[in-house]
Amino acid sequence: MALPAHDGAISDPMATVRELPLPGAPLAEVVAALEARYDPALAEDWDAVGLVCGDPAEAVRSVLFAVDPTAAVVDEAIESGVDLVVTHHPLLLTPVHGVPADDPKGAIVHRLIRAGIGLFVAHTNADRAADHGVNDALAAALGVGGTVPLESVAAPLTDTLVVFSPVQDSDRLVDALSAAGAGVIGDYTRCAWQTTGTGTFIPGDETHPAIGSHGTLERVPETRLEMVVPRAQREEVVRALHEWHPYEDPGYAFFENSSTPTRAGLGRLGTLNHPITLREFAERAAAVLPATAAGVRVAGDPDRLVRTVAVCGGSGGSLMAAAAAAGADVFLTSDLKHHPVSEAMEVAGPALCEVAHYASEWPWLPVAADVLHRDLGARVDVAVSRRRTDPWTLHVPQAAYAEVGGSSAG
Repeated sequence: MALPAHDGAISDPMATVRELPLPGAPLAEVVAALEARYDPALAEDWDAVGLVCGDPAEAVRSVLFAVDPTAAVVDEAIESGVDLVVTHHPLLLTPVHGVPADDPKGAIVHRLIRAGIGLFVAHTNADRAADHGVNDALAAALGVGGTVPLESVAAPLTDTLVVFSPVQDSDRLVDALSAAGAGVIGDYTRCAWQTTGTGTFIPGDETHPAIGSHGTLERVPETRLEMVVPRAQREEVVRALHEWHPYEDPGYAFFENSSTPTRAGLGRLGTLNHPITLREFAERAAAVLPATAAGVRVAGDPDRLVRTVAVCGGSGGSLMAAAAAAGADVFLTSDLKHHPVSEAMEVAGPALCEVAHYASEWPWLPVAADVLHRDLGARVDVAVSRRRTDPWTLHVPQAAYAEVGGSSAG
């Protein structure tokens, strides 16, 4: 999917939607697919991510991705007839006690519900995602490869579930355990190891065996099934195990896994294919990111050579020290403050490149849309909003600057 036209023109954002209705998928399934990619556990404690409104049982046939849940984006969603809007920024980030229709945020909720449109938010969990997240998308747009997180998060603790079931029931059990959260390894789902053998048991007098008779030795062809389970989801997986296993008392055990490296974390650090000047890097950023009134600002020598690049979509000022410690030649982010930038220019460290908050996060939209489309197949159409939701509307260039008090006249 291409970046939006820098002139802000809006053609038909849902031009890819087919004339014939798609079969769709339940909203609950769409949410599960999004959360499998953008784990809510990665979100900051203060964040508000997940489903804001919408009936989990309703079918979703088309999804619109946008940075901000603004009135303009809702207009676009209604005009396009989509069933779900996925935004990066939350609508209700701060706690509220109501959503009356005469409140700006409440009005958005009411309009979405009246139109039968759901709203889903992936914010700091999308920032920290191990793959297909905001920072991977930003780095890729700038031509930065071989990326690693600037600030890693601890890998979630996992265990391996071992359970035995009749051979004929093993596939159905794998499906149920996968739906409960088991069997996820990196970008792969429904991961399972299965071997077959013979299970033996003698049902007691007070049992109600699915197979066999009281007091009689039974020999049953069984599958030994092993699946990775996030420790935080063990309870759900065990509940699914008891619900779907044919045995009255299924035999199972959990074994603790060693921690594994993860790509989850804030920011990204990588390299360009070949060095370019800071000026050329800033020009590249201006060319590949959506045009905004603020444009691109640079702190540092424009002729400095840049090869190692650090990026952080959104407000990344807290990662300036991490970028310097990682040996970055330039750090691109948004919302930098005067004093930290001024102090950074007094020491040896990366040059700084500042772009609009909206522009730094926009590259994630086509990535997330493509991933959802691949995960759900041809049942759901996806599109990226063409509405520019950056709040700034005008930039007035000044004459070439000179020393304070000096003349800038030509």
